[in-house]
Amino acid sequence: MSDRQGTTGETGRTDAVTGSWADWASDRAIRALIGSALALPWSTRSAAMGWMMARVIAPRAGWRDRALANLAHVWPDRGADMHARIADAAARNAGRTMIENYDVAGLLARMRDAPLSGDGVAAMEEARRAGRPILFLTGHYGNFEAPRAALVARGWRIGGLYRPMSNPYFNAHYAANMHALSDPVFEQGRRGTMGLLKHIRDGGMGVLLFDVYDSAGVPIDFLGRPAPTLTSAADIALRTGALLVPFFGIRRGDGFDCRFDAPIPHGDPVAMMRQASAALEARIEDDPGQWFWIHRRWKPERQARLQRKRAAATMEP
Repeated sequence: MSDRQGTTGETGRTDAVTGSWADWASDRAIRALIGSALALPWSTRSAAMGWMMARVIAPRAGWRDRALANLAHVWPDRGADMHARIADAAARNAGRTMIENYDVAGLLARMRDAPLSGDGVAAMEEARRAGRPILFLTGHYGNFEAPRAALVARGWRIGGLYRPMSNPYFNAHYAANMHALSDPVFEQGRRGTMGLLKHIRDGGMGVLLFDVYDSAGVPIDFLGRPAPTLTSAADIALRTGALLVPFFGIRRGDGFDCRFDAPIPHGDPVAMMRQASAALEARIEDDPGQWFWIHRRWKPERQARLQRKRAAATMEP
């Protein structure tokens, strides 16, 4: 292990970071790539990072193969050629999203006058006027930070919860970048969830991304296959009385359509998350290349092992 000192950079804070030499070297390369891209104009850097992700990073990191496996799992009848096109489009979108979100000032300026659309806009504006807490819910689709940036640029304060990166050096500036967009931001885990819960209970606003695998989640069909899904967002909304609003940053060329769906009615948490999943499914069916197929969303082999283990436990005397 290394005792090198990491610095958050983007916020001016410096934190001690401990990680391996490989982590440090990998982070240096990532920082150099990000820094070089940020020196380019917005459209050029976005296109360049999309190309780099699709043609270099995703194939070498195994992310393209993962996307193809996910596509074969849920859409086996759509054919290898379509799977390849979607996987490449998803990688391009991931690269573009990463570099767009690393230019916080530029993203805020770009989204300041972006139109807000959808059946949820009136409801969330009324909730804000009334002081009612709001929990926004989204998935890794398009640029998922764009709608949040559009609201923050208009004076809204929206907290969030993030999953820390395994590379501690990269995580230092990644987390700092999250804080730069809008505080408070909490690290995923029991402590972070309790912090977000308190923020929402006190009348605040926050955003959660729910489309990640978690073995503690409830199996909910997603694109026709069961995917463990946490009910945290529904649970927080029910405990705080928060309005639960799905939103999506749909990519349109170099801009975004900030779509806010009608609030999800309070009720059974699993039913609420099924509705959230259906909202994301609709966006994916409309343009599948905008979703992050590079994530391990289903993990069918692990799900099968867990099911066998649970079945065996129920049969024990």
